[in-house]
Amino acid sequence: MGKVIRVRRDGNESSVVKEIVGNVLKKLDKKYLPIPDFPVGLESRAEKLIQFLRKNTRGVCLVGIWGMGGIGKSTIAKVVYNNLCYEFEDQSFLANIRQVWEKERGQIDLQEQLLSDILKTRNVKVHNVEWGKAMINERLCTKRALVILDDVSTREQLNALCGNRNGIGPGSIIIITTRDARLLDILGVDFIYEAEGLNVHESRRLFNWHAFKEANPSEAFLILSGDVVSYCGGLPLALEVLGSYLFNRRKREWQSVISKLQKIPNDQIHEKLKISFDGLEDHMEKNIFLDVCCFFIGKDRAYVTEILNGCGLHADIGIEVLIERSLLKVEKNNKLGMHALLRDMGREIVRESSPEEPEKRTRLWCFEDVVDVLAEQTGTKAIEGLVLKSQRTSRVCFNTIALKKMKKLRLLQLDNVQVIGDYECFSKQLRWLSWQGFPLKYMPENFYQKNVVAMDLKHSNLTQVWKKPQLIEGLKILNLSHSKYLKRTPDFSKLPNLEKLIMKDCQSLLEVHPSIGDLNNLLLINLKDCTSLSNLPREIYQLRTVKTLILSGCSKIDKLDEDILQMESLKTLMAANTRVKQVPFSIVRSKSIGYISLCGYKGLSHDVFPSLIRSWISPAMNSLPCIPPFGGMSKSLASLDIESNNLDLVSQSQILNSCSRLRSVSVQCDSEIQLKQEFRRFLDNLYDAGLTEVGTSQALQISDLFMRSLLFGIGSCHIVINTLGKSLSRGLTTNLGDSLPGDNYPSWLAYKGEGPSVLFQVPKDSDSCMKGIALCVLYSSTPENLATESLTSVLIINHTKFTIQIYKRDTIMSFNDEDWQGIVSNLGVGNNVEIFVAVGHGFTVKETAVYLIYDQSISTEVEPSSTIEVDPSTSTNIEPLHEVEVQSSLSVKMEASAEEQLQPSLDVKTEASAEEDVQPSPNVKIEPSAKEEAQPSPDVKMEPSLVKNEPLPNANRKIFTRLAKRVGECLCLNQK
Repeated sequence: MGKVIRVRRDGNESSVVKEIVGNVLKKLDKKYLPIPDFPVGLESRAEKLIQFLRKNTRGVCLVGIWGMGGIGKSTIAKVVYNNLCYEFEDQSFLANIRQVWEKERGQIDLQEQLLSDILKTRNVKVHNVEWGKAMINERLCTKRALVILDDVSTREQLNALCGNRNGIGPGSIIIITTRDARLLDILGVDFIYEAEGLNVHESRRLFNWHAFKEANPSEAFLILSGDVVSYCGGLPLALEVLGSYLFNRRKREWQSVISKLQKIPNDQIHEKLKISFDGLEDHMEKNIFLDVCCFFIGKDRAYVTEILNGCGLHADIGIEVLIERSLLKVEKNNKLGMHALLRDMGREIVRESSPEEPEKRTRLWCFEDVVDVLAEQTGTKAIEGLVLKSQRTSRVCFNTIALKKMKKLRLLQLDNVQVIGDYECFSKQLRWLSWQGFPLKYMPENFYQKNVVAMDLKHSNLTQVWKKPQLIEGLKILNLSHSKYLKRTPDFSKLPNLEKLIMKDCQSLLEVHPSIGDLNNLLLINLKDCTSLSNLPREIYQLRTVKTLILSGCSKIDKLDEDILQMESLKTLMAANTRVKQVPFSIVRSKSIGYISLCGYKGLSHDVFPSLIRSWISPAMNSLPCIPPFGGMSKSLASLDIESNNLDLVSQSQILNSCSRLRSVSVQCDSEIQLKQEFRRFLDNLYDAGLTEVGTSQALQISDLFMRSLLFGIGSCHIVINTLGKSLSRGLTTNLGDSLPGDNYPSWLAYKGEGPSVLFQVPKDSDSCMKGIALCVLYSSTPENLATESLTSVLIINHTKFTIQIYKRDTIMSFNDEDWQGIVSNLGVGNNVEIFVAVGHGFTVKETAVYLIYDQSISTEVEPSSTIEVDPSTSTNIEPLHEVEVQSSLSVKMEASAEEQLQPSLDVKTEASAEEDVQPSPNVKIEPSAKEEAQPSPDVKMEPSLVKNEPLPNANRKIFTRLAKRVGECLCLNQK
């Protein structure tokens, strides 16, 4: 086949002549390697590799060409060599290394050839392999050479033939062709080119040139040639071999060859492909390959791995080795696949073991052979695997006695097969039982398979799996899909290691047995299209190992519990086309879910969750009516965690205001910058005005202001609250009304700050255990706001962990142990923390104090907190503790609102303290409550502490203090 050179009319004839001469010289040059007469698809495949090599000219470049036998690796390497050899002064192409290496002097011959090619002399003598290694390293270390190592199968070959970067000079290129990708990984090559088969168009062209010596076949052979091309599957070796074999043969001979190929592969192709099988190192890898060839092509890799591991074949590493050796590949959806010719090669290896007596083979898959063995009852203990597939319309029936002698049977597949006789005859070594269309209503007691790993009973007639639970410790996969009469799942108490439960389209299924909660290894539950199932047992939510839960199409299921959050490993939740109208709010708190399909939402959780949250905040934003507002959420809902990737999509303040039962929002930021941005955004969302430099607020411009105090606790701090309340009352009575108590006591540390926030560092005294936090707020109010609730929310900002915890007023007023644990778990020793108190319209926070309460005395030294002065001319009135009216100097009468008259919670006290020189109204009788008359706990000593209050080390964090101060002075919180 000659090369056509086109000349344009205005072309230069001399350049054309030069090109022709160059091509002739290449053909005559000994450097030029011969390539096939019909190089279909070669140039395009080699070009990718050539481009890479020309871009990587520094150092020594190692490249691998990897693929199955007969795919064209060596031919591609030759094309690359012919294109690059003239760019190197020294070159060598060592062909068929695996084959030559096995000869008597093969190793030394290869070393001598390499040295002779590079040194351009035939007088090289290598005495032994080690001598050759030394000579190669010594002579080639300064050479810039192009070396092709063709068909390498072991590391030993590479070590002996400069198969690394150290034995050859800079700028060199070493190309290695192999069937074993692992060798290339160990060597650390720069690039691996995976040789691919020819496409359909290329396959036809190559086959036609060999079979007909022309590009297109005659009309009579068009269909037959298409059958052969399809059989070859794009493998160049097969196309060339079969094309040449069929050349100039009659149509009847073509038909005979094609029929024979369905049972017995071509010898030449078989032997070429069998090289890879023979190269496997142990019998386990060979058994895995043969099992896949005969039974598991197209099956899920994890499914096959479990079964073969149950057979003791160590399939995790075994399957990986087969992939590396180009004998197996993983296709779409993790399914195992292999080239059809490799499959035939493997099956031929099994057939060759006993060509005339199929009962003596290890594996039976051919329908005729299996029926013959079962009908004649000639089975033997040599049989390890058997497949019999029958059509539903023509079921095969045989007596179980035919299986009695198959003592080593471990893999059994029966599709639409009837049996009669004693089920005791089935082998007890079964690891895989696949019986589609199982004919009985329940599994016989004597059909006890204690070693089975996977049981596939799709399309069965079962109404009940077992009458009595059977202990099957090895069972990991149970598939009962499309069993239309099955009403209940089995009792799972005797299946302790079950990992996958698949019951798709069981239309009569009414009940899932509660024992499912005992399955501590369960990973998958698939109940898709179980249209009669109306509810799930609560025990199912206790499964902490389940990763995938599929309920799609369960049209009667109308509820998912909030307890679904307990399924801490759940990654995929699919519940489309159910009656579930209320999305469990706890779902968005899950840190594990990656994919969700529920109530019309479908996609990755980081895309779906923000949409769910927005729909809860504002139902009008949601076009899907099945999503309820927060008010319909479970009473068990406590808090919402928002990850940093959702911060821009939701408003924490909106969430808190929208959900009456949501107690807190926790925001996790990635950095301090994001923390500052999120805090500012929170304030912007809460307040009417933006953060502007305003010196005085509307409240400060009003002359008649009243000073009030608010005291509340978080955690266990009842006694301390009582003590602080009395101290606050005494202090304000003795003209200390312009400052909050700031003394430290043996059982608490005090921190004070101007405005609505306080900064402190969690003490490093590890011997002390924090029991609670008390907060005291001194704020001013206009007369018209005296009956209005001042507190709206509290923020706890951890500058060290970049977190913001937001608690609304209702939570603060009814703090519980779970709330306290949520706070203390986020406070690490040495963390820099800020507490911000948000108040409502018409209020201005003057000073805030935080008291950290401990189990025992604190030995850390602390300086007294600084105080903030309040203009003494301003008349003040302290918010009453109980039902108390106080007449101010401005004769303003204060009456507690209806809400103020309610009994305060245990952790919250609002105390009244008469302003100096102001007497209560004669119509009001003030009597201290029993709580006020109580003395402080004897464990609390009223002694000044020596604890030192150090400022935060990072000056940048003061932005929060400045920000909070301005907010406290000039902004108001939205009230809804």
